[in-house]
Amino acid sequence: MSGRLLQRFIGVASIILLMVVVVRAQPPKGLEGTWTLNVAKSTYSPGPAPKSMTLTYTVTEGGLKIVAHLVPAEGPEQHWDMTLKSDGKDYPVTGHPNADSISHQGVQDGKTQSTFKKGGKVTAVNVRTLSADAKILTIESKGTDEKGRPMHTVQVFEK
Repeated sequence: MSGRLLQRFIGVASIILLMVVVVRAQPPKGLEGTWTLNVAKSTYSPGPAPKSMTLTYTVTEGGLKIVAHLVPAEGPEQHWDMTLKSDGKDYPVTGHPNADSISHQGVQDGKTQSTFKKGGKVTAVNVRTLSADAKILTIESKGTDEKGRPMHTVQVFEK
């Protein structure tokens, strides 16, 4: 392969790789907006399920802002706030009783994965799946709750 042809090949390959990284860093199309928890279709172990929950996703410059408003079965309302990028790095979380940071991996097969940590220790791993018609958002979470008990929830949100 001649030097000039090799340079062109490397240039084209670099552009393709950059495009793949940019596409993977973007949230799934249709995720942006406000989602309301369908408590009846969701499962919580251990329970109880919250009275209500909304999630608002906003695409930001190079990232994603997530705001959660939760009315638990017992106790005061919670307001969680986080802005993150799909680069696997930890970003701050405010208002969450069981997390002070979150990391986020990019989109793969219509799913995204987030890892919540408190004091550097993983407390939950969430896998987010958006339906093909972008009307249902399912978040499966596995980890430990704020009392240290094993936790597995499947939350179903609707737009």
